[in-house]
Amino acid sequence: MTTDRSVVVDSLGVGVATGAYGVSFGALATTSGLDVWQACALSLAVFTGASQFAFIGVVATGGNPITGAFTAILLGSRLLFYGLSLAPLLRLGRGARIASAHLVIDESTAMATLRPTTRQARLGFYWTGVSIFLLWNLATLAGAVAGTAIGDPRDYGLDAAVGAAFLGLLWPRLDSWATRAVAVLAAAVALGLVPFTAAGVPIMVGGAVAVLLGLRWAREVTE
Repeated sequence: MTTDRSVVVDSLGVGVATGAYGVSFGALATTSGLDVWQACALSLAVFTGASQFAFIGVVATGGNPITGAFTAILLGSRLLFYGLSLAPLLRLGRGARIASAHLVIDESTAMATLRPTTRQARLGFYWTGVSIFLLWNLATLAGAVAGTAIGDPRDYGLDAAVGAAFLGLLWPRLDSWATRAVAVLAAAVALGLVPFTAAGVPIMVGGAVAVLLGLRWAREVTE
């Protein structure tokens, strides 16, 4: 049986592991041409690692910042799907939804959807979201100040940390043939689009495919 305490402990564990990765973003941001305050402002205002890395990736290669911002928005649009799945789980009022929207990220969504009750879903969502927000921003500051002193964070393989962490959160949800099939098909669609579309589009389309398939199969099960 899952206890409230275990939910909090698990959430803090995810928060520490993910938040610490902000060091890598901070260092990459300053070595890509941003100053310390710009790097920190991105983490505070955007607060979604994939979008932040996409933005500095465009800027670092000499791209237009507007193009980088558009790419970041495309990647961040996946959070709309997360919001749809979280709404019936968290059961928040309108004001609370608006106040909590900034905490809707991969990890907080995963930790909420794993829980059997509304109370534990809220615990997982808020403890994960708040801990990552605080640590991510502190780590961004530390990494930005360190700058080039630690070298290119990609040399240490840190660029794979977020993906690996999200896969670890997703894996327990793939507990039936239906969920595994949805994941495989959505991933196949996203990967197939990578060579032909702008950054962010494959994630959007893959997410839409997963949502549509999930809704269709859920309807068939209940009928």
